[in-house]
Amino acid sequence: MMKTEQKIHYVLRIAIAMCFIGHGSFGIITKQIWCNYFAVFGIGTKSAYALMPWVGGVDIALGVLMLFRPMRAIALWLVVWGAVTAFLRPASGEPFAEFIERAGNFGAPLAMLILSGGIKSFKQLFEVINPAATVDDKTMARVYNCLKVVGFFLLMGHGWLNLIQKKGLLSQYASLGFSDPAKVAQFAGVFEIVAALLVLFKPVRSLVLIFIIWKAATELFYPKYEVFEWIERGGSYGTLLALWLSLKQVSSNLTIPFLSKDH
Repeated sequence: MMKTEQKIHYVLRIAIAMCFIGHGSFGIITKQIWCNYFAVFGIGTKSAYALMPWVGGVDIALGVLMLFRPMRAIALWLVVWGAVTAFLRPASGEPFAEFIERAGNFGAPLAMLILSGGIKSFKQLFEVINPAATVDDKTMARVYNCLKVVGFFLLMGHGWLNLIQKKGLLSQYASLGFSDPAKVAQFAGVFEIVAALLVLFKPVRSLVLIFIIWKAATELFYPKYEVFEWIERGGSYGTLLALWLSLKQVSSNLTIPFLSKDH
């Protein structure tokens, strides 16, 4: 039977693969909005469309490598790349909430790096991460705290986008048959912000499980590219699932005093 840290390892591995395979797929598809992000670097529309498949192909390749041959070098690059691509959204004029809502993109590989013990030498960067390696309590506590913060950001960001009535979310609710999408967005936004605060300050396993189901289920219904949108958000689902798994272990560790035994 696998230990908790091994389960977290595999969950994060799958989450990272989903995120970057999904993200890369949009490059292959040549998603129009990506032109805005290339424009941040002064790259025109024609060049952007020519570059998109190459960028997408690299993302997919790295996602597949993390799934079958995870290395710290790839995880480190994906932390940087995930943060940069997420930040291109506010840099191109979108709300800042779009950045923090994608915390799972860079948070999942960051948690993987922490779980693997970090980077202690250059050689270690290119060694395959061992899922069966022993993880001490201090490292597990760091992983747990990382997952909490990432979970907080991704839930807070999505809740924020609901409260500011993001057009794409309103279209999603309208396509599901809701007569008042704005009211649905307001309810969802309040729920997700409360969920974010609970994840950060008082995470309880049963509630975290509800938040996982909520997020995975509500993001199944994007008006366009539904499958790819859902796969790309694997970093979010995986981060919350890893948090749920870590709670079982850290809640029994008395070195983390702010946790109670009923989590």
